[in-house]
Amino acid sequence: MVMGLFRRHRTLLIALVATLALVSPAAPAAAVPGDPVAAAAQVEPAVVRIDTTVDYQGVVGLGTGVVIDQSGQVLTNFHVVQGADRIVGTVNGRPYPAQLVGYDRRRDVAVLQLLGAGGLPTAPIGDANLLAPGEPVVALGNAMGSNAPLTQEVGTLTGFSRTVKAEDTLTGSADELTGLFEFAAPVRAGDSGGPVVDSSGRVVGITTAASVNFRMGPGGKGFAIPINDAMGVVDQIRAGVRSDSVHIGPPTLLGVGVQTSPRGGPGVLIRDVMIGGPAEQAGLRPGDILTVLDGTPLDSTTTLTLVLDRHYPGETLELSWIDGAGQQRTGTVLLTPGV
Repeated sequence: MVMGLFRRHRTLLIALVATLALVSPAAPAAAVPGDPVAAAAQVEPAVVRIDTTVDYQGVVGLGTGVVIDQSGQVLTNFHVVQGADRIVGTVNGRPYPAQLVGYDRRRDVAVLQLLGAGGLPTAPIGDANLLAPGEPVVALGNAMGSNAPLTQEVGTLTGFSRTVKAEDTLTGSADELTGLFEFAAPVRAGDSGGPVVDSSGRVVGITTAASVNFRMGPGGKGFAIPINDAMGVVDQIRAGVRSDSVHIGPPTLLGVGVQTSPRGGPGVLIRDVMIGGPAEQAGLRPGDILTVLDGTPLDSTTTLTLVLDRHYPGETLELSWIDGAGQQRTGTVLLTPGV
C-alpha cells in the first residue's frame, strides 16, 4: 500500500551529511569495567529482528528492535518501518506479525506491537546520563539478516550531544536528529533500531545512524538515541497522547509520490499518484506542484510529511496546487488509513 508519500524504504542506516560536535555533558571520569560482549549477551534474548515489505516497487528491508514489554511491545527506529506494508518481528527464532502503535518522525522513534506475543523477555533499561567517554559499548543488530547470528559491534563512547542530518536522496527530504551520543564501532545496515548496551548489560541507547565512510575500513562510528530520550517518547505513545511530533497509529494515506521541486521553487513535485487514492480523488495528477496543505506552504517533502503526521484518517484537508498547464487550483482531500 502506498503511504502518505512514496519514500524509498531505507534498509541502510541513515547516511549522515552533517555532524556537529557539541559540548559533552559532565560524566564520570572512568569507564565501567567488565566484558562488554558478555554483558550484551544479557540483552540478546530481548532483541527483535525486523523484516519489512514495501509493496511499492517490491522493496524489502531489515532492521532491529528491542522488547520493552512482555506483551510484545517493541522499541525501534521509525525509519526501519517507514512505509512498510508488512512488518514481521522475530524473537528467539519465533516470527510475529507486527503493527505500528505510534511514532515520532523527528526523533526517529517508533513502537511496534507483536501480534499474539506474550511472556517475552524484556531488555534491562539503563541510564544514558551515566555514560562516560571511553566507556565500552556493544551495538546488537540484524545486519546479517534474520537467519544469521546477531551482529555485535564493539566500540567505545566518543561523544555526546551530537546532531546529524539524514537525507533521503529519492525525495530530497531531510531530517535532523539532535541529542545523540557517538560511539566508535562499525555499525552496518540492519543494525538500525537495535540496542546499544553498556558494560553492566543494560540498554543505554538505540542505534540510529552511521557515518557515510564506515564502509571504507574496519573502523567507523555510530550514533544512538539516548535511551532516556527514547523511553520518554515511548511513554507518550503508550499513553496515546498525540502531539505535533508524536503520531498514534500508522501514518495517514495521501497517495502521492513526491520530490522537492527541482527548480527550487515553492511546493513539491507530484511524481506518482495512487489510482483510486485520496490525492487522485482530489484531482491531483503526476506533474502537478502541490503548494499548500492544511494552510501550510510546502517548501519541501519534509514539511509535507510533518503536516500529514499531525492528522488522522477521516480528516478533510484543504490543498492548493499548480496543474500541468500552469493553472492554480484548490480542493479538499479526505485522508484514509495507511498500513
